[in-house]
Amino acid sequence: MPDTSLSAGLTGEARRVVTEDMTAVRLGSGDVPVFGTPALLALIEEAAVTAVRGALPDGATSVGVHVELDHLAPSRVGAEVRALATLTAVEGRALTFECEAYDGDTPIGRATHRRAVVDRERFLR
Repeated sequence: MPDTSLSAGLTGEARRVVTEDMTAVRLGSGDVPVFGTPALLALIEEAAVTAVRGALPDGATSVGVHVELDHLAPSRVGAEVRALATLTAVEGRALTFECEAYDGDTPIGRATHRRAVVDRERFLR
């Protein structure tokens, strides 16, 4: 199922303004009103999905299968956060990304994220 257009070097970005719904308090991952780790993970996954959008074969999608995530610094409600994902390896249907996240110029997260390319219809069955 892998396509030759899937190759190391593809990049993607995702941006969000931190809202109350994205805080650790609201997500249940802590008791402080700052950008929660689950929201950081979702932002990083969105950047990875964006990196390979358009490069996947017809009828295929990718699903997250593994992440190693360091949440390095807090971000307040109202801050604009962004994640960058770079596809670093394609091994069969396995995709590996190196990811970074920022609040302005301040690094707030880094991750190694793996996704698997799957047939969308078969996966949903």
